[in-house]
Amino acid sequence: MKASRLLSLSLAALLCSVSAAPFAVAQQAAPQAGTKRPAQDPELQAAIAKSNAYTSLSNRTIRAIESWDRYKSWVDMKKGPTGKERYISYGLYSLYDVKDEIAKAEAAAGQPPAQPELDGAVKRYIAAYQELAPLITRAERYYERKDYRDDNAAEGRELHAKMVPAAEAFLRERTAFGVQLNGYKKGIDARELAAIEASEGRLARWQLRNIMINARAVMDVMPSNESPIVDLAAFDTALAGYSGAIKEMDRFKDSNPSGVPMIDSSASSWLGSLRDFREKLGKSKGDVRKGAANDANRIVSSYNMMVSMSDSAARMIR
Repeated sequence: MKASRLLSLSLAALLCSVSAAPFAVAQQAAPQAGTKRPAQDPELQAAIAKSNAYTSLSNRTIRAIESWDRYKSWVDMKKGPTGKERYISYGLYSLYDVKDEIAKAEAAAGQPPAQPELDGAVKRYIAAYQELAPLITRAERYYERKDYRDDNAAEGRELHAKMVPAAEAFLRERTAFGVQLNGYKKGIDARELAAIEASEGRLARWQLRNIMINARAVMDVMPSNESPIVDLAAFDTALAGYSGAIKEMDRFKDSNPSGVPMIDSSASSWLGSLRDFREKLGKSKGDVRKGAANDANRIVSSYNMMVSMSDSAARMIR
């Protein structure tokens, strides 16, 4: 497949990782012994609920990107399908049922706190998805059933002509939605971190959130198939932030030997991997295709593991 030859780290995988990360531990876990849970600020909780609804929609609809990428891997995008392609059997991936996610996101768009730009972006994103999704579903069935053998790919060409502009619009709206959502999440992260510190100080819960917030900032500037050249200045800024979070954790461990449960070792190792990756990026002027693709994939895999572990760690902290 053409996409995998470039870089096995797909845009869809990155978006999934980044979008899933912030709220893997956003729900308040049980407090540490002798401390109280951070105050339940109703406005903050409403903001988190809105973000969670939008994040769930973003994560679930990634399947459309994966399906479109699969289609692009075997078809000539300028000419459209002929029915004779070598890898035509790849077809497209079937989409997930997202009716519930769409309904919750639409409801959240009308609920406080009002976020005109973000709420408008999610509505446009939903509309673009609903335009593309039926076409992908038709195409997936068409190629799965090998109907192109009966009509000399006539319907395939018809679908191609409709899918290309619909997919372009969908990807454009997803990018705009993602920018708005990421900015919104960062504001929530800062507020939540401040609430934890005000309630119990920079103990294990605060350390855990601080690490994962800064880890996601690194993921925000990681490369993809569509954007394989890394902005080195932005990467350095994110890396410095993450390094600072690890140093903060080390200071905490000096007086609290138990540290941050489950994740402290992995978080430290990830920093070393990031620095190795940055060194390779420097030699290639940021182009991940020139010797750093495998490192990028390992970084994403390790990050996803950290997200899972951080969720478990949040439940363990008492």
